[in-house]
Amino acid sequence: MMSGWPDLDPIAIIVLALVTVQRLAEIMYARFNEVRLKQAGAIEHGASHYPLIVALHAAWLAGLWLLASGTHPHYGWLAAFVLLQGMRAWVLFALGPRWTTRIIVPPGKPPVSSGPYRFLSHPNYAVVAAEIFVLPMAFGLVTYAVVFSLLNAAVLAVRIRAENAALRGSEAAPPSPIRN
Repeated sequence: MMSGWPDLDPIAIIVLALVTVQRLAEIMYARFNEVRLKQAGAIEHGASHYPLIVALHAAWLAGLWLLASGTHPHYGWLAAFVLLQGMRAWVLFALGPRWTTRIIVPPGKPPVSSGPYRFLSHPNYAVVAAEIFVLPMAFGLVTYAVVFSLLNAAVLAVRIRAENAALRGSEAAPPSPIRN
């Protein structure tokens, strides 16, 4: 290995690469859904805080690449992260074409109440909060996990208020015509 280059752990690289690919695929799926929802008259809410969410998640993942790529993961924490991916998939399937990374609400349609939404108002945020803590823990990054969990909690406090208000408004609003 060249002097000055960190020792990379192959399992860490695989895990981080898979998480990165997953997040990029989700962004593409979300964008596809956003376009379709807006074409059908859905309205975006809370857009002003969206850049904070993007910055937080990008910094979290970039930091993991910098700090964890040379660390062999703890398999117990990694197993917990894998279980969270099953919960993430459950959320995505429950929301279907309404899943996005933004708050986009189709007027006149009630909030989704199937799948994990039978048990929690915001299961996706619960999964994301757990992921933000669990994956760094898999690499022994305790302080990193706590700091990003606290930052995420602050952003989610704003996000959940905006989403709840948008969902309450969608139940009362009549359906709007399709806009281009």
